[in-house]
Amino acid sequence: MLMMANTASAALPPTNPFAAESTLPYQAPPFDRIKDADFAPAFEQGVADKLAETRKIADNPAAPTFDNTIVAMERSGALLDRVSAAFYGVNSANTNDTLQAIQKEQAPKLTALSDAIYLDVPLFARIQALYDKRATLKLDLEQAQLLKVIHERFIKAGARLSAPDKVKLRELNGQLSQLQTEFQQKLLAATKAGALVVDDPAKLAGLGDAGIASAAASAKDRGLTGKWVLPLQNTTQQPALVSLSDRATREALFEASWTRTVKGDANDTRATLSKIAQLRAQKAKLLGFPDYASYTLSDQMAKTPEAAKAFMAKLIPATAAQQRRETAEIAAMIKSGGETFAPRAWDWNRYAEKVRKARFDLNQDEVKPYFLLDTVLEKGVLFAANQLYGISFKPRTDIPVYHPDVKVFEVFDKDGSAMGLMYFDYFKRDNKNGGAWMSEFVGQSKLLGTKPVVYNVANLPKPAAGQPALITSDDVRTMFHEFGHALHGLFADQVYPTLSGTSVARDVVEFPSQFNEHWADDPKVFANYAVHYQTGAPMPQVLVDKIRKADKFNQGYQLGELIAAAELDMQWHALPASAPLQDADKFEAEALAKTGLDIADVPPRYRSSYFSHVFSGGYAAGYYAYLWTQMLENDAFAWFKANGGMTRANGQRFRDLILSRGHTLDYDVMFRNFYGKDPDIGPMLEDRGLVATTKQGRAT
Repeated sequence: MLMMANTASAALPPTNPFAAESTLPYQAPPFDRIKDADFAPAFEQGVADKLAETRKIADNPAAPTFDNTIVAMERSGALLDRVSAAFYGVNSANTNDTLQAIQKEQAPKLTALSDAIYLDVPLFARIQALYDKRATLKLDLEQAQLLKVIHERFIKAGARLSAPDKVKLRELNGQLSQLQTEFQQKLLAATKAGALVVDDPAKLAGLGDAGIASAAASAKDRGLTGKWVLPLQNTTQQPALVSLSDRATREALFEASWTRTVKGDANDTRATLSKIAQLRAQKAKLLGFPDYASYTLSDQMAKTPEAAKAFMAKLIPATAAQQRRETAEIAAMIKSGGETFAPRAWDWNRYAEKVRKARFDLNQDEVKPYFLLDTVLEKGVLFAANQLYGISFKPRTDIPVYHPDVKVFEVFDKDGSAMGLMYFDYFKRDNKNGGAWMSEFVGQSKLLGTKPVVYNVANLPKPAAGQPALITSDDVRTMFHEFGHALHGLFADQVYPTLSGTSVARDVVEFPSQFNEHWADDPKVFANYAVHYQTGAPMPQVLVDKIRKADKFNQGYQLGELIAAAELDMQWHALPASAPLQDADKFEAEALAKTGLDIADVPPRYRSSYFSHVFSGGYAAGYYAYLWTQMLENDAFAWFKANGGMTRANGQRFRDLILSRGHTLDYDVMFRNFYGKDPDIGPMLEDRGLVATTKQGRAT
């Protein structure tokens, strides 16, 4: 039975902006009307409505049909979908104490709702009855896939457990929900508190006037008079480490990042993450899996942890060898400057940049004036999408936003028809989660009559007032990456929301985003956006050539930090249910030592204690996906290069066979339909400049 305590609430008053569908274009959230106080009652009523609607489906006296069960489930929960989409979008990008309190209060209730649905016996009986006779239902391909996916989700969620085991599962899920919320909120507070505060601008030498002004502005925002603040990014390495000439400041900034969540204070996440890992292992055992990684990967493209680990194992020898070469080069560069210290992690980026400059005569300070954020967006990211897919964009200043930094564009298809809305929120704020991401305020569904309302969020440094928003090459790539996710959502063309757009496996969802990064380097696209922010002059060809020659530089570092993080994630989630609660520091050190990589010089991109992807962000045992999908996207780009590159015809084929398919096909089939064969690791190794030291082979 669908049962939850204390879920009933009075009907939502019509004054609440979530009480009815938004009347704005594309049902965009009315942020000009939404107040913090509107969320909690909307959640309460949304949960109650979802339960009542699902109860009606489960208790329907009529025999189960695809329409009265599966389609009815797809239509349910409209209010909850509206409030959830708006709330989690704002809470991630512009949170406050009130929103965090709401998140903490609602998280266990939403987990209990999910359990109430997936563990309901009559509801699953209807789904099972349909699944058993699926061959006779005359379903089209999307309907058949929807039935299969929903049936698999119910089983994976515990629908076949005994009644006592369902009770245990509910307890585990409730605890995990609370702990994951706790991890996220502690990390946000720790990242803000961990910012490096400097009392002498001389210690910031190398940042330049604009960088020092930005640090002063960050201090002013925090009420720190006469100070300078370097806020922390979500990753281990920090952007300023490339530029800071004072080694003590570099070390202090690195240590601030590395230790942000291990200080034994209220924001220390180690006990929280260790308990999460233990409870996940227990949940996996309850559901019939040897460990949480096996549970997670059972419906991914890789299918098993063994396949994911075997894939990563092919990358490690060449990566480790390249790390040794890069370490030697950095040590030599330090020595050549008359310095005697051995390189450490906080030295790597600065001296790697010096090696790059010496080898390729390339100075990133020369490059940055050609990357003005708005120009990169409109003449780079959006231009590339127009060239490939024919879509166009129109600024919409009339659409309400949740923060003044947010920009909105309306998106039109190649025939001029309206497709949806696209929001961009690029600048870092202390109340914004770290990293960059894409999500939706409204998902596409022909059944529901909705078109996509998509957003990209990042944490690019905001310039001081009056200064230009100049960004780095890595920032440019981030913008193209996140817009690749956006295209996956914008091109969704499904009937049913469960299968729509980005509702795919983790080791597939990063495929379109990483593939889209390639177009940042396309000569036609690059020439269109890489213009000097003051003069409008194109980047000189000699500088462009230097960038191209340096393209594969520092790959031992870049690939190594990803592999180390992915291996760390996988080992946390390979723990059996019988394992005791782990000492987080000891486990992490032992896990990283097993990788065979140079961890001392190239630490993981994320340490366990601030690894939000896996301990609060839905990527548990899934961070390998960033590597796996590099294989997929490099295969796809190799196909493009072999077939004429950036052409409208090639873009249409990629849209038709990948970007518009959602989860309407099994992943292996979808990829083979485009690439013509199974994934091949060769193009990835070639793209990384590692092909000479590792044998090419096909991924398992």
